[in-house]
Amino acid sequence: MIRHWGIRARVMLAAVLPMLALALVLTTSYTRSRLADMDEALSARGRAVARQLAAASEYAVFSGNRDALQQMSSALLSEDDIAGISIVDSRGETLARSGMLDGLLPPIPTQSVSASTQLVQGPTLRLIEPIRPSRLELDDGFTTITRGAAAHLEEPPLGSVVVEMSLRRLQRQRDELLWTSAGSVLLVLIGSLLLASRLSRGVSGPIRVVAETVSRIGQGQLDERVPVLGGGSLATLAEGVNEMAERISGAHEEMVRKIEEATAELRARKEEAERANLSKSRFLAAASHDLRQPMHALGLFISELTQQPHSPESRRLVQRIAASAEAMDNLLDSLLDISKLDAGVLDPKPRTFALQPILERIATEQRAAAEERELELKVRPTPCWSYSDPVLFERIISNLVSNAIRYTVSGRILVACRKHGETLRVEVRDSGIGIPPEAQEIIFQEFVQLDNAERARDKGLGLGLAIVRRLAALLGHRLDLHSAPGRGSVFAIEMVAVTADRPDLASEPARAPGDLNGLRVALVDDDPLARSGMESLLRSWGCDMMSADSPELLLKMIALSPTSPGLLISDFRLHGPHNGIDIIKAVRGNLGPALPAILISGDTGAETLRLAQQAGLPLLHKPVRPARLRALIHRLVGTS
Repeated sequence: MIRHWGIRARVMLAAVLPMLALALVLTTSYTRSRLADMDEALSARGRAVARQLAAASEYAVFSGNRDALQQMSSALLSEDDIAGISIVDSRGETLARSGMLDGLLPPIPTQSVSASTQLVQGPTLRLIEPIRPSRLELDDGFTTITRGAAAHLEEPPLGSVVVEMSLRRLQRQRDELLWTSAGSVLLVLIGSLLLASRLSRGVSGPIRVVAETVSRIGQGQLDERVPVLGGGSLATLAEGVNEMAERISGAHEEMVRKIEEATAELRARKEEAERANLSKSRFLAAASHDLRQPMHALGLFISELTQQPHSPESRRLVQRIAASAEAMDNLLDSLLDISKLDAGVLDPKPRTFALQPILERIATEQRAAAEERELELKVRPTPCWSYSDPVLFERIISNLVSNAIRYTVSGRILVACRKHGETLRVEVRDSGIGIPPEAQEIIFQEFVQLDNAERARDKGLGLGLAIVRRLAALLGHRLDLHSAPGRGSVFAIEMVAVTADRPDLASEPARAPGDLNGLRVALVDDDPLARSGMESLLRSWGCDMMSADSPELLLKMIALSPTSPGLLISDFRLHGPHNGIDIIKAVRGNLGPALPAILISGDTGAETLRLAQQAGLPLLHKPVRPARLRALIHRLVGTS
């Protein structure tokens, strides 16, 4: 316990303990000596009284004068501490008795004792003194008898004197002495504590000041210093702490300066990176928009071209042109998906659906690419149903299958679904090159391709797996990967399994594209090439077109036309202060809010996506795929 004490407590203990021990030893020794002296003094006084009475009562005992003996015994009772006196003859007969004798002591002997006796019992001290006859010295011829022979001639005692001394006063004196000793020890203890406290303050005070100063320095008050109190080790300690604080303060100032410099440099680099990122974003947005405009027109022209009759050689060229445009569309769609995920505007629409139709559709779309690489693509039939967004789920599995085809040299790709309790595990297995363990995390980052250092076009941009991971996280599905170099890979998506035993779980019937003949469509686009391509495609579908390059012109055409349009298609970016959302609101203000409308944009920025969602308008990004456009027109017109 002492090791947990502070300096002051230890100094006080070191100062008090020796003084207290010395006081106890001296007081105890003095008290014992004083008590022994008091006992001896009382005993000596009692013996003296007994001897005097024995000498004075010799003649009265010899003559049998009881009255004289009684007077002497009674007179002695007035002495202090004498409780009782008894005089007995040689036969044990009591000749005189005064006061009270202690009955707890042994009885007075019936015969005279030959020597002084002292007995102590309880509160009394009994002294027995023999009454010896006086010996007369005769000046005769017998004086030559030796001292030893004379001793044999001594006569027996005439009787005994019994004196009992009270010990009460002696006990009171003892108690007073003990209390006085205890008080002395207490005074010594108090004095020792006061002295030790003063000494401890003199020792612990400077140390406490040092400790408090060090604590404040540790809390950051680096300008604190210790006053130099005393000399020797205390002065050395204070000076050492001050020197330490000075060095810490200097090091702190240097560190703060370096941190400020590093922070300023980091801030400058951050601002530079932000400017570069902003410039990059602006460049990508502008480049994406400018690239999507001709691609949009190209796709429309190619779609219209494929509907025309051609010779076999021309049709083969048209198919290759369409395939190239399709590859470009896929790359732009990947960039668009990343943009939507970064913007946080992709809103899942979960519902219950069957997995088998989606998996079969993916296999149908991807089988041509697999056969081109001489790979077998197989889908294992499954009756399972799940609850998720079927469109986003299809995008996930499609990207995984496309990735498997791209990185498999020979063998096959298998798409299968396994059920474990309430969980469905949809797996895409391939016999491809495999992925080393150290790279199984980085492959889900954007623009990462392990086996495409030359950035071959047929291996994409490296966005497929990044989109897969983000979509899986958005839907709350677990994404799993097992792979080893040379042994292929298994990508798996875990999702909730449901049953299809209720009517609302029936699969939605597929919509036929429908006939658009006679549908009057109003189109506004300030890009002549894109407007011409869109107008030509819609006319080939049987639509009746009115198109303009500005909102003002389109509004005039609608006002002069005897027939109102049944569909409005507008580009988002238009010349002037208004955009496509504004022109759609203006036309709906004239023709009614139920007019179907489609917004088309080559801008993939987050702001455009948010504005379209807020306005409740379907948004198609350029280049628009004709099949997607026709399906959307059919849905909007059919709903209206």
